[in-house]
Amino acid sequence: MKELTAKEEEIMAFFWKEGPMYVKDIVAKYEDPRPHFNTISTIVRGLEEKGFLSHNAHGKTYQYYPIISEHEMGAKSIKSIVGRYFKNSYLGVVSTLVKNEDISADELRELLREVEQSEKRQS
Repeated sequence: MKELTAKEEEIMAFFWKEGPMYVKDIVAKYEDPRPHFNTISTIVRGLEEKGFLSHNAHGKTYQYYPIISEHEMGAKSIKSIVGRYFKNSYLGVVSTLVKNEDISADELRELLREVEQSEKRQS
């Protein structure tokens, strides 16, 4: 999956929160000075080319909508980070979180319970 720029992520957040929108709706979300309509239109078309958005035609204008959920995007991003920085080792990720005290022992026990429950459901 292709990665998003900061501006693309910002625009996708609008779609995930609001649902289908026209480019003019996105422009209206910004405070003054608002980005130019053509700038936002270019970014939105790029997001469509990358497979994040699609559109419905309404006359000469397009209403865009997300085709990937925020949850799906998060899951794919995590997978990419684990692959790139931790050599596909989820154990390495958890170990780093423990060492940096970003996750407590209680949270780790809860995570283990979730994994065990998931395994039971799959059996």
